[in-house]
Amino acid sequence: MNRSTGGRHDQQSLGSPSESVAPNHLDPTYLAPDVDSDIDPDVGRDDQAATAGSSPGLLAAISAGGILGAEARYALSVALPYSDRQFPWSTLVINVTGCLLIGVLMTALLSMPSPHRLVRPFLGVGVLGGYTTYSGFAVETQGLLLHHRPLVALGYAASTVLACAGAVWVASTLTARVLAPRSERVGAVRPQ
Repeated sequence: MNRSTGGRHDQQSLGSPSESVAPNHLDPTYLAPDVDSDIDPDVGRDDQAATAGSSPGLLAAISAGGILGAEARYALSVALPYSDRQFPWSTLVINVTGCLLIGVLMTALLSMPSPHRLVRPFLGVGVLGGYTTYSGFAVETQGLLLHHRPLVALGYAASTVLACAGAVWVASTLTARVLAPRSERVGAVRPQ
């Protein structure tokens, strides 16, 4: 988002002030301003443009992770079955545990000097992206409403949003404390 224009993307000048064209968002090499790369937060715009086609290794890592995450989600949904009229406990557990793991993963990766370039895509986008299911959450909320269970739907929606946001915060806070140097964790006074 371009902060100087209130979120609007500036038009690119072609030479004279009267000639301008809007950016082509369908062009695979177009990179919106101020957008973090999903692969590596330290990659600059020039680096992103050079790798816009995505490597087969990157796609393989995301795909393999997605398979593992989706299989884990399926196993948990089989272990905690429910009907269309019941509170969808399995999806809530899946999304909350996924958010916990996302908080741990992202905090741990940010503390590493140079993690392997496929760790974040494999674990974050692949495994945890395949494991969590916010589309399932939306469909289940709608199903509860269609089955005339508005209070259950409201409770499910509210508990999912609050529990997932809380899970990311708790996990990232605790992970940061665990990964902090010992002197910072215990508040030790350093000898002079």
